[in-house]
Amino acid sequence: MKKLVVLAISAIMCLALAACGGSSGGSSGSSSNSSASSASSSATSEGGKLVMGTNAAFPPYEFYENNEIVGIDAEIAKAIAEKLGMELTIEDMDFTSLVTAVQTGKIDMCLAGMTVTPDREKNVNFSESYATGVQVIIVTEDSDIASPDDLEGHQIGAQENTTGHIYCSDDYGEDSVTAYTTGANAVEALKTGKVDAVVIDNEPAKAFVEANEGLKILDTEYAIEDYAIAISKENDELLEKVNNAIKELKEDGTLDEIVSKYINS
Repeated sequence: MKKLVVLAISAIMCLALAACGGSSGGSSGSSSNSSASSASSSATSEGGKLVMGTNAAFPPYEFYENNEIVGIDAEIAKAIAEKLGMELTIEDMDFTSLVTAVQTGKIDMCLAGMTVTPDREKNVNFSESYATGVQVIIVTEDSDIASPDDLEGHQIGAQENTTGHIYCSDDYGEDSVTAYTTGANAVEALKTGKVDAVVIDNEPAKAFVEANEGLKILDTEYAIEDYAIAISKENDELLEKVNNAIKELKEDGTLDEIVSKYINS
């Protein structure tokens, strides 16, 4: 197996944790259909709206609870908005459309358990990292796959355009990877024998395994990566404000409190 890429961008907060998918078209809070110009101005004006894009099927980072998007990313975004004196709006959309939505100004920023990668950095700027993610492997309990090295020659499921999809395509070839619109769909494919393993972030992996009998997570991690907030390259002002807010939230312990609420160390 090729040597796996380990991404590390900034000094980060450690959490036991990794890349996302879900339903599209829903929203939490007031909805927004802003144009590129109006979204950009809203994120840089005092008391304006701050529009966050996400893919709300990635627990515990973002998921629905009583028709509201909640989770680590949602709470971090809310804390940032409060620091900036702004009103947060959350838009739920396909993971594959998030970077484009940031570029075009449909959303001001993206928090979606998104990993910083060179390809993504070509299209958007990233904030300082706010969390560490771990990519893991889900298999059936009777699987002969015991480590990443054993994935060679097997069919792997992953959510489309996530780092799990990218890593596995690089390591084992695109023909060995089947991409699904959501992590849940990939797990369902594993249960029905369409794929032999699923590579996904550790935290949603734990939720999927808990909800589905006969599955397990391998002890050996696949990759470690950093999560950060994607912001338009045209909005340096917002990037600076968000970075300052993240720094303050780290220093006053708010980030640790939010993570501890959803993840037990």
